[in-house]
Amino acid sequence: MNIRTYALAALGTAAVLLATVDASSPRSSPAAATIARGRALVVYGTCNDCHTVGWRNTDGAVPESRWLTGSSVGYRGWWGTSYPTNVRLDFQVMSVDRWIQAVRTRGGHPPMVWEDLRQLPDSDLRAIYAFVKSLGPAGAAAPAAIEPWRDPEVPFVDMRALPSPPAQ
Repeated sequence: MNIRTYALAALGTAAVLLATVDASSPRSSPAAATIARGRALVVYGTCNDCHTVGWRNTDGAVPESRWLTGSSVGYRGWWGTSYPTNVRLDFQVMSVDRWIQAVRTRGGHPPMVWEDLRQLPDSDLRAIYAFVKSLGPAGAAAPAAIEPWRDPEVPFVDMRALPSPPAQ
């Protein structure tokens, strides 16, 4: 087979493959690509470590239908006790612009890593939002944070050995 025949055969194969892809298919839409990117960022960014019950215990085998629904296991430290929020419920009532504003301006109770999220460009934050929003609402709201002088009534991870932030 000469190079011209090979090139024509390759072009023909590509044309057949392209013709079989439905342009209206969710898999080929820009929105689907954004959601897929958001999913990858959620996994790679370890959001499920705190916001999905059982993620670490099951080596990530939690069904996606239960991802990001928060936890009633708190993190107790110098700041008090905080709980991983149910991001899926939050994103149903929060706009993408409000989400980006929260990332850019918010501090929060450890172990939430706002400082890491702030390193992402808006396009990645929009992708995370699109993915989480696409999951729809599920689960219940996480408990409210508790002041440092109060004892939590539910299980918690004791992080009080962590150093307090330096005085400024």
